[in-house]
Amino acid sequence: MTTQIDIERIRAETPGLINVVHLLASGSALMPTPVIDAIMNHTLLEAEIGGYEAHDRQAGMLDKVYESAAKLIGAKRHEIALLENATAAWCQAFYALPLKPKSRILTCEAEYAANYVAFLHRAKRDDLIIEVVPSDATGAVDIAALERAMGDDVGLISLTWVPTNGGLVNPAAEVGKIARKYDVPFLLDACQAAGQMQIDVNTLGCDFLSATGRKFLRGPRGTGFLYVREKWLETIEPAMIDHFGAPWVARDRYELRKDARRFETWENSYALRAGLGAAFDYVETIGIDVIEARVTALAKHCRDLLSQCSNILVRDIGTKQCGIVSFTTEGGNPAKIVSQMREAGFAIGASASSSTRLDAERRNLPTVLRIAPHYYNTEDEIERCVKQLQAYI
Repeated sequence: MTTQIDIERIRAETPGLINVVHLLASGSALMPTPVIDAIMNHTLLEAEIGGYEAHDRQAGMLDKVYESAAKLIGAKRHEIALLENATAAWCQAFYALPLKPKSRILTCEAEYAANYVAFLHRAKRDDLIIEVVPSDATGAVDIAALERAMGDDVGLISLTWVPTNGGLVNPAAEVGKIARKYDVPFLLDACQAAGQMQIDVNTLGCDFLSATGRKFLRGPRGTGFLYVREKWLETIEPAMIDHFGAPWVARDRYELRKDARRFETWENSYALRAGLGAAFDYVETIGIDVIEARVTALAKHCRDLLSQCSNILVRDIGTKQCGIVSFTTEGGNPAKIVSQMREAGFAIGASASSSTRLDAERRNLPTVLRIAPHYYNTEDEIERCVKQLQAYI
């Protein structure tokens, strides 16, 4: 495998690899040393001089995180809000959208559970209609079917770009073209995309994009961000506000911030924010194009090896596939296999059908196992992992 990456340096800066062959970046990837140091140093500073004082001292560095997030996805810094996770970011956008009764929400069969239950919640509360656009022959959202579904009563297109399992990369940019054509807001869940592939919100055509820090970005848990296209900052009001997102300017009046930080609240973890900023910087030092190429190649190597095993069935779909490899086995309980692999020094995962219920029901999927290599992994680790799997099936 030929890549433009200093794998020895990367692995030396990933202390977790001493303890485990970690192949679950789709869950929570291993943090590199600069991220760990940023979190610990800020935490120690808070312990030494106080939380408010540490924030003041590190204000410049902490403020730069907005710029780093914007640069990663081709946005402007005032279009970025920093939240505690991807779900919080996604919900801030979704619940702020003023959808009229009987409006239709168009989504895909591979939509993630957290998003779909929010659809159900607003459908019940606000008298909305959820319409699932069918998949095409490859398993991706059918673009022609999406266009046929468009109409004056469509209030939102909401799509998971990279589902939690299935290996699929949905054609988000093609969805964005349709959203722009019909002037319908487009909410894109990029939770599994950020950090493993290139993102340009202008190419994607999304109005809102949510992501997490803990997965392929290699940031800390408890971090995420939201992109809000500039035009929406003129009209959209968060479902919940405090005096940070909407300063109290008179006894009977507040004024929303002019930037996307209207979706934030006063209190947050600045130590974790420091870690997230370091994660953005780390991605930039390597290059997201290099990362995407290596992750794609490692995942393909994994799929090829698993496909050669007579007692394993790879369950991935789509023409374009990502760094998440999904499979089932003829023998063995998925949860038990994950536990056995952990004891043997390998971190893999399992994903229940309830995580992507529509896709699971359509394809009659049981709980699937997941291997999600990252650029710090090696071909040898994947080969040893697949060999170890054979012992538990």
